Formats: sequence, structure tokens, C-alpha cells
Amino acid sequence: MDLWEEKKNKREKMKEYFDIVHVRNKSLTRGRGRSEDQRMETLKSLIPEHLLQTVKSSSSSVDDLLSSSSSLLRFLLGLPQFHQVKSSKPPLTLLSASSFSKVLWFWVLKAVSELADPDLGCCGKSQESSLDLKRRGNLCFRSRSFDDALRFYSKALRVARDNTLLASLFLNRANALHNLGLLQESLRDCHRALRIDPFYSKAWFRRGKLNTLLGNYKDAFRDITVSISLESSPAGKKQLQNELLAIPDFQNKQTSENTLCYATADLPNVQSEVKLRCVSTKEKGRGMVSESDIEQPSVIHVEEPFCVVISKSCRETHCHFCLNELPADSVPCPSCSVPVYCSESCQIQSGGTLSTNEMVKNSTFQNLPDDIVEHIKGVTSAVRYYSETECVQEHQHECRGANWPAVLPSDAVLAGRVIMKLINQGETPTDLSNLQEKLDLSHSYSKMSPESKLELHLLSIVLIWCLNKSCCPDLSVCEASVSQTIILLSQIKVNSMAIVRMKSSGDSFKCIPAGNVSAKEPIQSLEQIRVGQALYKIGSLFNHSCKPNIHLYFLSRGLVMRTTEFVPVGCPLELSYGPEVGKWDCKDRIRFFEEEYFFHCQCCGCSQMNISDLVINGYCCVNTSCTGVVLDSSVAACESEKLNHFLAAPKSLDHHFLVSEKVYAGVSEVASSLLIKPSGSLHIKADKCLKCGSRCEVENSHAEVNKAWNHLRRVEELMNSGRANISVLSDCLRSIAVLRTSLHMYNKDIADAEDKVAQACYLAGEMKGAREHCEASIKILKRLYGDEHVVIGNELVKLASIQLASGDSSGAWETTKRLSQIFSKYYGSHAETLFSYLSCLKLEAAKAVNL
Repeated sequence: MDLWEEKKNKREKMKEYFDIVHVRNKSLTRGRGRSEDQRMETLKSLIPEHLLQTVKSSSSSVDDLLSSSSSLLRFLLGLPQFHQVKSSKPPLTLLSASSFSKVLWFWVLKAVSELADPDLGCCGKSQESSLDLKRRGNLCFRSRSFDDALRFYSKALRVARDNTLLASLFLNRANALHNLGLLQESLRDCHRALRIDPFYSKAWFRRGKLNTLLGNYKDAFRDITVSISLESSPAGKKQLQNELLAIPDFQNKQTSENTLCYATADLPNVQSEVKLRCVSTKEKGRGMVSESDIEQPSVIHVEEPFCVVISKSCRETHCHFCLNELPADSVPCPSCSVPVYCSESCQIQSGGTLSTNEMVKNSTFQNLPDDIVEHIKGVTSAVRYYSETECVQEHQHECRGANWPAVLPSDAVLAGRVIMKLINQGETPTDLSNLQEKLDLSHSYSKMSPESKLELHLLSIVLIWCLNKSCCPDLSVCEASVSQTIILLSQIKVNSMAIVRMKSSGDSFKCIPAGNVSAKEPIQSLEQIRVGQALYKIGSLFNHSCKPNIHLYFLSRGLVMRTTEFVPVGCPLELSYGPEVGKWDCKDRIRFFEEEYFFHCQCCGCSQMNISDLVINGYCCVNTSCTGVVLDSSVAACESEKLNHFLAAPKSLDHHFLVSEKVYAGVSEVASSLLIKPSGSLHIKADKCLKCGSRCEVENSHAEVNKAWNHLRRVEELMNSGRANISVLSDCLRSIAVLRTSLHMYNKDIADAEDKVAQACYLAGEMKGAREHCEASIKILKRLYGDEHVVIGNELVKLASIQLASGDSSGAWETTKRLSQIFSKYYGSHAETLFSYLSCLKLEAAKAVNL
């Protein structure tokens, strides 16, 4: 077997397993933590016990990390499995375990060299695959399956490498987009085809037709004129002449400029009066405070990311640079098959280059008028993209077709981007010896579990190896670079931010016109999509609170922070790292932050009394006339600890509860016994009403609640499959009646159940019931979050769409105004930019009330 055949066979084997990883990315990376035990068992089978213990017991000190990373590095580099494939495929048990991590680590340990070798990778271009995909797209187009044709042409573009093929694929996709009514997208693809091949007559003709339809008559005239000059047959020229005569007189028509770039929102300016200062406290370390009073809502900080990486689950749906949703005419990377962008601008900024053929002097164009020649140059030149675009080049080192950027976890890919950025900027040497001080970010390596430490060691070695072999041969594969990368990964663990987008329940938000209950669309709802992960060097300095006073959101990649309440001078500015008060109870929040961020949360939400933590998972009193709450043992223990913390507060405090009058009244409603100052330590008794003292059998209530929820889940499956009917609605009502008799009236489970019943009513055409249950859910959520929390705004979207569909025009208008006020508080003028349905709701509601 010759070398070429051997490489081909290895590439095919790698392709087989990469396909497994690619298919499983979406579902399995989300549950990555569930496979930790299995993954570690696989690793332990190769690493000696004494070496495992050395790594697991290592501290974050320089000497300790150098020692442990050096020992593991020497061992792995000495393994033949680290450098070549010893088995043609993973063990059968690996594949049947439905574990992405196991497939990944098979390649880490069995074929690291193939992860890093572009020649053996399956992320590069393939002319054969591209031609096959083009053929399948043509078949779909001829059968008028334009959506399928569009999909195949887009896939073919990602793996095509020949310019002639690229130009024809862009034009084919333009034809499919044209037939789907996506005229601007089709126009952009014609432009791309002509930038590659300025002498492509069919592309000029298609562009002229599109410009005519869009009212760009001057451009249309010029496009058809160029097409005529390139056409060789007399019959073709005559047909084009007729097309030219059919263009309306552009001199008497208003023409519009072509929009060839995908627009993104600009970052706002920070208010001039806002002055922030970094301080250090004993409890939380570094944090940010204001040097002046800040009104609500004010923009206090904006920042572009130091480095960012797209989530694996969003690779096919969002731009790999700006992280916005991809348009139908997405732009592939010209050098590898993984990234795809919303525009040429994003592609260049990410470090790519455009596929172009500069227009050469040709006798065909010599006799054309000067304005037509200038038009050709303007359409086919790529110079303006480079002159207007600042290159970030974060993908450039990955853009060689190697597999590691597609296979390694997002944390490792992000770490690779940080390393290469600092090396390329000359800020760190190739042994990465000053990497930690260059970033100046906190980390919690010493607090991590032994298994997590082992994983960081292995990921660091693999990442440094892959960077060295695939793109940066000067990068040292040594204990210093590995130990610095270990700390970098631990910094990313606690400092990186998830970039999120809010998405409506459908592919696009649809407002059902007032009174139209025949349309069986689900109630419009919102879900949070994690589209990327990024490091913001200043943004990471803001500390966490479960009751934050600032809100962050993202415009493209850019971070924006706004105050959500008045913040006095010197007050800490704090955002939420995860679950807030109202989402989870105190014990669950504390456990989450200890496991994910390695700190014990002592924010005001976790140390002060609030009604939400008492009722969110609480049970109702056996006395039906009592509004008191009954806690189970775990919640009772957590709330007892919280109260006793304040019993030990300084004597100078006017009250041993640092709560506002509103919070005091809320706690009094459900747990008035806690507001009587006890002598000594306080122990909240489980199974006992915190208002009247009556005893409740929580275990029995818990069993009944579980039965009701199991039934509601089965009903939800029927609704999702479109089989909702009146009998399903009756089953929902019986289940929620059980919850109401067992759980406290402000328990979040009731709010979730009310929401599901509202959905069932809506699908069954019972608009009155849908509105009532939606309002009941919102009422509970207001007690948990507060009246003006962004969560309430999200729920009001559902209520407004129900009101519109049922013909309640005035109600929909008032609800829309209310949710607009809430979103303006959190997002300012960017609310309608981020949530396109807002303008849709306003328009429909305004039409309904004749405004």
C-alpha cells in the first residue's frame, strides 16, 4: 500500500468517528458531566496509579504544577498510542455507551496525532463531496424542492475548494433563494459568484433580474448590459436585449442601494457620569463599585470579548464570528469546512480570506462605457471588505482542516484561541511562562475535585500538542506550557461567560391576528439559547449576586451592562452568574455556585430573608384558611442557617432582618412566626406551618405531587405531538387541582403547571381558560421574582398573544405596553433589536384598537 492510499484509509476511519461526534454534539455535550466517571475510568486504565495520585493531589503552586504536568507529559509522550492508531475502531462498549466524551477520549489517547494532522483530518475541503452535494441539489431544484436544494448547495459550498465550482454553486443557490422569494439573499449570492468569476454571464443576468424586482433599475440596466457583452450567441444576445428593454426607465424611478452586508447593532456608549472602580473585599475578592450615584436604567459598561468560541450545538444555526442567526445565504470558510458566517465581513474578521479572482484587462470590456466598467469593478472587487473590516483572526490558527477544533471541548478551543492571540501579539513567549499574569484572572484550581484536575492536565497536554503540530511549531510542548494552560483552563472555568440569545417558540415569531382562533399555533414563548462562550477581561471582575442590580445582554459578540435599579455611590455592582432568587431556592443556588464556581454564596439573596426562598418549593398548611408555608427538612435547614446568621449580626442594626418593608410584609404573609425575635439560635421545624404552627405530612403531599406531575408530563407529550383535545384539557385540570391542594399557592410548580394548562386550553380553542391560567402563572411568578423582573416580561409575551388570538384587543394593547416597559428597563433602546416580536406585537395590538 502506497503512502497516498494509507492516508486515504486513515482519513476514512477518522471521518467515521468524527461523524459520530458531529451527530452527537448537540445532545451529548449538554450532558457532559454525566459521563465523567466513565471517561475517567478509561483514562485510569492507561495511567499508573501513582501518577494519577500525583496529578490529583497537585496544588496551584508553580513548583507543584510543574512537577505533576512534567510527570504526566513524559508518560503520555512515551505511549505509542499517543502518536498512532493501534486499533481500527474504538471498543464496541465505547460506542454503545452513548457517550460523546468516550468517543472524544478514544481519539485523545489513541490518535492524538490524527487530531492535529490536517492531511488526515476530515474538516478540510473535498471536491468529490462538493460535486456530489451539488448533483443532489440540482435534482431537488429540478423537482422544485427548493428548500432541499438550498440545503444541499449550502453544504456543497462548505467543502468546495475550486473557484469555478464555488462560483457555480453560489449562482445555483441564488436561483434557489430567488424561487423561495429571498431576493436580497439571492442578490448577495450573485455578487459572490461574480467576485470569483467576473465573466460569468449567467450571474450578471440573474443579478439584473433581481435588481429589477427590487427596484434597483440603474444597477439592473448595468447588469444586463454586462451580460450582453459576455454573451456569445446571437439568439442569447437578442433575448438579453429584450430583457434590457423590459427594465423600467431608471432615470424616472427612485433607485435603492444594494445592501450586501449583514447589519449588526452597534454597542451603546457608557453614560459620561458613570465612573467605575475596582475594589477588593475580604468576602468576594475583587469587584466593581461606582464612584457616583447611578440612575436606573443606565449603561455602565460595554466590552468586546478578549476571545470567543461558538457553542457546538449552534454551529449550523449561528454565525461563527458574530454569533447572530445565520441567513439563508450563509458564507462558508474558504479554507476548512467547519465555520460558516453570516457575511463576508464576519468571515474576514474571523481570520479568513475571500475567494476572489481580480478582474483582468479583457477585450470584452474594452468597448463598454466607463460607468459600466466602473460598475463591474465595484461589484467584483473585494478591496472594500478588507479596508472596512478589522481582522480579529481568532479562527486563523484552526483553519487548516485539522480535527481538534471540532472535537475538543469548548473550554479547550477557547483556551487555544487565547494562547494563539497572545503569541501572535508578542505578549507571551512560546513556553507560555507569563500566561497567567497576562490575563490576570482569578481561578480556583486548588478547590477543584481530583477528577477535574486530572481532566485539566490531560486537556492541556492534548491542546498544546495539537497547537504545536497543526499550526504553531514554535510552541513548546513542555511542563511550563502545560502548567500554564492548566491554570488558563481553570480561569476559563470560572471567568468565561455564556453568550445567550432569546428565541421564540417557533422558527420566527408569528402574531395571530385578533380573533383568529382557528390557527393552531402554540402560544408564543421564549427560550434562552447558549450560542457561545467568551472571556471579557473587565466583565469578569463584576461579582455575583442572586438579587443582582445590573443586567447583562449581548449585541452580537459585544457585552452590555445596565443597572436595573438605583445604585448609590460605593455600592457593589453585581450581576447573576446563574440561578437568581425566584428561579431556584437558596439551598440549590448555594450548591450550584459551590460546584460550578467554587464559592459559598453569601449575597443578600442567600443571607437575607425573602418570601421567594420560603415558598418556591413550599407546601400549603392543612388549615385551608391559613396562608402559611410548610417546608421540607432540607429547605428548613437552609433557612434556619440563614436566620441564625442574622441573629449574630452587629447590635447596631435597627432590626435583625435587613429587609425592606415590602419584603417584611411578604414574609409576614407566609411565615409570621419567623418575625418574632427568638432568644438564642433558631431552628425552623420541617412539616410545621410557619404561620399558624399546624403540622402537615409533607411526605404524603410529596407523593401526590409526583403523581400529578407524571400525568402532566404525559399530557405535555400529547400536546407536543399535536393531539391536544378537550379530554386532554380535563386531565390537566384534574392534575393541577391536586397540586393546589398540596403545594403552597406561590409554589413554582403550580406556576409551571398553570403555564402547561394554559397551553392545553389554547390548543383546544378554550381562549378564556388559556388567559386565566396564563394570568394565574404570572401572578405566582410576580411573588417569586417581583413585578418588574425580565421573567415577567417574557411571560407577558404569552399573555399578549393569547389576548390577540381571542379578540381581546384592549387587553393585548395594555399587556404589550407593560412588557415593553419591562424590556426597556433591562435592554433600553435595544429591546426591539433583540426581540423582533415586540414590534410585531405592538403592530397587531395597535391595529386591533385602531391606533
